[in-house]
Parts: sequence; C-alpha cells; structure tokens
Amino acid sequence: MHSGEDLTLVRWASGVWTLAAVALAVVDSADANGVPLARLLEPGALGYLAQASYLPTAWIVTAALAFMVFCAANIVQTWMASLALSGLSVVALLAPVLVTQVLVGPNHDFGGDAAIFATPALAAWAGSTATVALRWRAGRVSSPAAVRRFVRLSLLCAVITGAGMLIIGAFELAGGSPFATPTGWLFLTQFALLAALGALGILQHRTPGSPAAARTPRVLLAAVAVQLVIVGVSVVMTRIPPPQYFVPTSIMQLFLGFDVTAAPTLDVLVAAWRINILFAVVSVAAIALYLIGVNRLRRRGDAWPLGRTIVWVLGWLVVIATTSSGLGKYSTVSFSLHMVLHMSLNMLGPLLLVMGGPITLALRAIAPRRRGEAAGVHEWITGLLNWSVTRSMLNPLWVFVTFVGSYYLIYLTPIFQEAMRYHWSHQLMNLHFLIGGYLFYSLVIGVDHPPRPLPHIGKLGLVLAAMPFHAFFGVIIMTSTTVIAQTFYDYINAPWMTDLAADQYLGGGIAWSAGELPLIVVVIALVTQWSRQDARTAARTDRHLDGGLDDSFDAYNDMLTRLGSRSTTTLSGAAPARDEPR
Repeated sequence: MHSGEDLTLVRWASGVWTLAAVALAVVDSADANGVPLARLLEPGALGYLAQASYLPTAWIVTAALAFMVFCAANIVQTWMASLALSGLSVVALLAPVLVTQVLVGPNHDFGGDAAIFATPALAAWAGSTATVALRWRAGRVSSPAAVRRFVRLSLLCAVITGAGMLIIGAFELAGGSPFATPTGWLFLTQFALLAALGALGILQHRTPGSPAAARTPRVLLAAVAVQLVIVGVSVVMTRIPPPQYFVPTSIMQLFLGFDVTAAPTLDVLVAAWRINILFAVVSVAAIALYLIGVNRLRRRGDAWPLGRTIVWVLGWLVVIATTSSGLGKYSTVSFSLHMVLHMSLNMLGPLLLVMGGPITLALRAIAPRRRGEAAGVHEWITGLLNWSVTRSMLNPLWVFVTFVGSYYLIYLTPIFQEAMRYHWSHQLMNLHFLIGGYLFYSLVIGVDHPPRPLPHIGKLGLVLAAMPFHAFFGVIIMTSTTVIAQTFYDYINAPWMTDLAADQYLGGGIAWSAGELPLIVVVIALVTQWSRQDARTAARTDRHLDGGLDDSFDAYNDMLTRLGSRSTTTLSGAAPARDEPR
C-alpha cells in the first residue's frame, strides 16, 4: 500500500475542493440574489447575501469540511483516520446537493433520500476509478485482491447511482415526458453515459485480443472521462428549473413533500404507507447482510441462535413500520405521533437490534486473512473496535449524556423546529435517535462485547440513572405553556389539528410512559442475567472443587483454622491475669 502517495492525492484534491467551494460561495451569493459580483465589494454585502439563500451557506460548509480534510490528510497515519476523512467528505458532498432542487416540492422526500445515496456513490465511483487509473499510469499495478474490491465497489456504486438517478428523474419530471423538456433530455444523457460505462466494463473483462493489462489504462481513463461528463451534466441540470418547479404545490407539499389532510385515525395510520427510502434501504440492507452471514455460518456447519436472527429482523421491521407507515407520515405534523415515532426509534427498535449481535456474527462469519495477505473485512471490524475514536464513542458517560441529553437539547431549544422544516434534517434527527438508542442499549444489554464492558451493577446503574430523566422530560413537556415548534405547525395548518397544546400534552405523556416501560424491561432482564451469571459461576466453582481443580476453599478453611489457633493461644496466655485478685 502506497499510503504516502495516496494521501498526497487526497491533499491535492481536498485543497482544490476547498478553493472551488470558497469561490462558489462567493459567486452563488451574487447569483442567487440577482446582483453583479461588483456589489459584493460593498461593506457588509457579502455576509448579508451569503446568508440570504441556502446555497452559499452550503458551499461555506463544504469549504470548511474540505479544508478540515486537507489539514487532516497531512497528519493521518492509519486507514481508520482516513475513514473518518471519508465521512467528512460525504457530508461536504451532500451539503450543496440537499439545498437545491431536491429541497422542496411534491415528492421531494423521495428525491432527497435518493440524492443521499446517489451523490456519495457517484463520487466514490469516480474517485476510486481516477485513483486506480493514476496508479496504473504510474506503474503501480494493484494486487488481484485490490482489483476485485474495485470491481465490486464499482458495480455497487453503479447500481446505487442508477437507481438514485431514476428516482430523482421521476421526482423532477413530475410525471412529464423525458422527451418534452431539457431536464428530461439531460437525464436521458446521464443514463446513456451510465450505459457507456457498463460497456467499458464489459470491454475490459470480456473482449478477446490484447491482454487485459494493456487495455486497463485506456479503459480506466475513458471511464474517468465519462464519469466527469456525468458530473458535468448534473451541474448543468442545477441551472435549469425542472418541471416539478411549475407544478401547483401546497404548503404541506412544500415542507413535507406530500399532503396529510385526512385525520390520523387508526386505519389511516396503519394503511396510509409512504416509503421512507433512507430507512427502508438501510433496513433491508441490514437484514440481507445479516441473513447472508447466518447462511455462511450454516454452510460451514456452525450454529447461530435463531432467537438472535428473529430479534434482528424484528428490530428493523420496527424501523420500517414506524418510518414508512402512516405513523411516519403523520409524525411530521403531529407532536404526539412524532413522540411515538421517536420512542420507537430510540427505545423499541434498538432494544431488539442490540440483541441480534451483528458484530459477533460478522466476526464469526467472515474468516480472517492469512499472514501476508491484505487486510479484509474481519480485520477492518477488529481495527474499528480497537480504534480510540470508537472507544470514546462507547464511553458509558458519553453514551449516557447523549441518550438522555438529546431530549432536552432538541425539544427545549429551537433545534426541533428547524429540523422539522426540512426533510434532510428530519431524517438526520431520526437517525440520531436510532444510533443513540443503539449505543445505549448495546452497553447495557447487547450481545456484542463493547471495548470496555460494564459489570452488571454498572449496567443496572446506567439504566436506573436514565429513568428519572425520561420522567422529568415528559413532565416538562406536559406542563409547558409554550407550544414547541408552533410556527412550523401553524404553517402546516393541518385541518384536523385543532389544539396544538393538547396534542403536545399527549406527546409529553407518551414520552413519560413509553420511555419508562422499555427501561423497566431492561432492568428486569439485567437482574435476570445477573442472577443467571452468579448461578453459572457458583456451579462452575462447585465443579472445580469436586474435581480437585480448585483448592481455594481448602486454603480458606486452613486460614480460618490458623486464625482460630492463634486466638486460642492468645486467650490461654491471658487467663492468669484474669484470676488475680482485684
């Protein structure tokens, strides 16, 4: 692995990215407000115009994150730190995408979720292809294992990119013909370019004649060129108003992407499904990977508890049902229903998921690489578990503060109202609840062993300490005279929502009761586990004593005998003194 040369490429790319983002923040400040660039030279003009629209602010975020990547690329030494840089890069990529054409309009929830998948996939595909091409031109031929990984990554990114473009195209065309508008023709161009990339892949692997090694540099460079054209077409599309901009749009569709005019009766909550693409895709992928791991164990002749498989699947089904059913749909306009969703994602779903033991399954199903071979998934998981950042994230104090403090930070500040205004921020909030609950329950009742396992008394203390905070939060919500996110709910103005204060009172009661019940179940489970562990320890000790493998009991009795003999000797020596006359 030529990490120094690879990081040099990262430094150059992130440096150029930073400068480009800064330039675009300036240019778009003028462009979005319809003023010439010369106006930005006036005192205070740039700051005012930059905050007057979303895109310049997004470019500022991108520039800051890209600069962080540039600085970190000069000091990182491990692949795990490089992975963290990839995470920053994904956020930097998404910032300007999610505030443009997928931000508003009918069905923008579909378009936004599709962009969350397609944008990083296209970037990873183009970036990895360019990196491999540059390596090849420099005479650094990749190993067969690295080539296989690149091919698999390319196929995965191609599928995700194509599916994402298809959904975004359907959203932006708003039911119109792709042949009737410039936007439609640009989408057709992108799909034609994707087909060209597929043809290049077939050319590389199946065409007879010249050796593959001789064709590889030309094919890779051609693929990079096609991918750059796809990116260029995407940029051009941002300059053309899509047909969905001209579709009549209600206030609900503007904020949510859909209407919720019918009252949320039980049958509506059960039957009025609207797929949440982000959580549905993540859930299905998690279930599929888990079942693949179980199947690999069984083919190898190893057993895996059926109960763990069941709770893992049930946990993700809870996530799908709560985010894609009528509950997820109506949670955007009702505080009480939002609280049901919150408790499901933060309590019920994670409680089931942590008992599935996905990390344990992965380490058992994936064989470690042999000495001298390139690190594989097994080694990556082990490295991440031992990474200092992972240890910090799983610090019990940090997990506890995140788990209980999020309620107060999000709902008792303007954060909740701001998060509800945009689909991407609403998704981020729900994802935060799910991850926070998973980390908490993984420490107290999870099958996977954390880097710093807690004793049972510590686990019990963590749960008991969390219970009053949930109760206090529920009481605060129920007794509050201020309606949380009232401005947002007034904008939505759902015809069936006649009393926001009463709905909030109900939401506080749900937070109180629904937050306590899972924790009580966890306490009972912990006490049961504790007693069973003590019983197993006692039985193991008895077996060792009976088999003569443990002489600690005999040693303890000998110690008591010696102490008794010493006490008897002391009392005998002191007896004459007690017989003397007083």
